[in-house]
Amino acid sequence: MLKLVHIVSELNQVFEIEEFGKDPGFSRFLPAAYEETGFNWKEAFEKEFTELFNGLMLKGAPEVSKVFLAVFPTDEVLEHFIENSMEGDLLFMHHPLLMECGDPNGDWGKGFVPIKTEYINRIRDKKLSVYTVHEPLDFHRELGTSVAIQHALGAEKVDGFLPEYKGIDLVFICEIEETSTVELVSKLEKLFEIPYVDFEGKKHDRISKIAIVAGCGDKVDWMREAEKRGAQAYITGEIHCHIDNDYGKKKFQQMMDYVPETNMSLIGVSHSASEYLVKKTLMRKWFNEKLELETVMIPQGKWWM
Repeated sequence: MLKLVHIVSELNQVFEIEEFGKDPGFSRFLPAAYEETGFNWKEAFEKEFTELFNGLMLKGAPEVSKVFLAVFPTDEVLEHFIENSMEGDLLFMHHPLLMECGDPNGDWGKGFVPIKTEYINRIRDKKLSVYTVHEPLDFHRELGTSVAIQHALGAEKVDGFLPEYKGIDLVFICEIEETSTVELVSKLEKLFEIPYVDFEGKKHDRISKIAIVAGCGDKVDWMREAEKRGAQAYITGEIHCHIDNDYGKKKFQQMMDYVPETNMSLIGVSHSASEYLVKKTLMRKWFNEKLELETVMIPQGKWWM
């Protein structure tokens, strides 16, 4: 077992939580999501979390025996954590809210969905802890979400853009061993354990340069820039926005207007799966080797949602 305060200190340090400052995304998304429910999130969550929107979100017992790793706080993930944990255990996630991004072959999503009060109460009653880290994980040089994809594909980063934190690129341009679109799609489906990818654009017999950006890479400007830099395929979590509101429909149409002009293979592997890989590989190894803690993976039963 390890002291929670020690684990939190190590995580805060490696992800530079204080230096990074307020998370630009969830400092907006989280208050807006909970405002609609009337839940007093400022009182329920740890004070530092309510200021930075990264870090220790819910504080449980002082000693931790296991760390559970997940991406989104879906009901399924939280149920598994609560039922299979012991007092003091820690849930480490990328997001403090569920984000329903939609299924390209099914229903569109609702966007940001807050954690149900029932689960927050059960976590507190069992004296469990929850720690989330969003953009500091995306931008980490060694433990980043896109870094994990790069490593898994055996890719070599040769370029990149959107260096929004300490010169660290958000979008990677990488060289890979020559492959085809069909072979690359098959490899990605196996790697991310997904039943299908979301695909647009052209198919190629020879691909040796790709763009990688975990999560929501459904930005037309990013795709255009990646193609300018020589990418033949663009790999991300979401190539389309399938959120069922005006914003989502507008983003979806922007993408469809762009598709005829690109020569790239545009491949989405789902937001959740694209960010789960770093938990399964780099973060699991970090917890095991750096802190000598036992880890438990919580994959989602459905990656497209």
